[in-house]
Amino acid sequence: MPAPEFEPKDGAYADRVRASFALQGAMGTLGASLAEIAPGRVVIELPWAAALSQQHGFLHAGMVATALDSACGYAGFTLMPEGAGVLTIEFKINLLAPAKGQRFRMVGQVIKPGRTITVTEGRAYAIADGNEKLVATLGATLMTITGRDDVKN
Repeated sequence: MPAPEFEPKDGAYADRVRASFALQGAMGTLGASLAEIAPGRVVIELPWAAALSQQHGFLHAGMVATALDSACGYAGFTLMPEGAGVLTIEFKINLLAPAKGQRFRMVGQVIKPGRTITVTEGRAYAIADGNEKLVATLGATLMTITGRDDVKN
């Protein structure tokens, strides 16, 4: 996915993403880590784990959706002002192939940033024996939240 050039509103965007990611219990439960942070783009990686699989041994679709949602959310968050929070208000996932691999790479990319609403796309790749396979895509709409003590990072 080509990466458009975006200018962050806050020079400390990467530190804000790292700090917020560290607070996410869901990402910790998945064993996920931040692999890349750039303006409008975030990559999250996670290893395959039996506890995250479905009955056929593939990474469960819910885990794929969770990690892609976070990658897209943090991609949008990189372009939001200091003190803002981000919440997903809608997403749609396309499961293209079984998520079978030793590890997974979730790429979130901003398509259209906005003052209040940001549109993103995500792609999930399964990695096995050095080969990557696209297993899912996700389109997400995000909202920039300001002025709320319960939603800020």
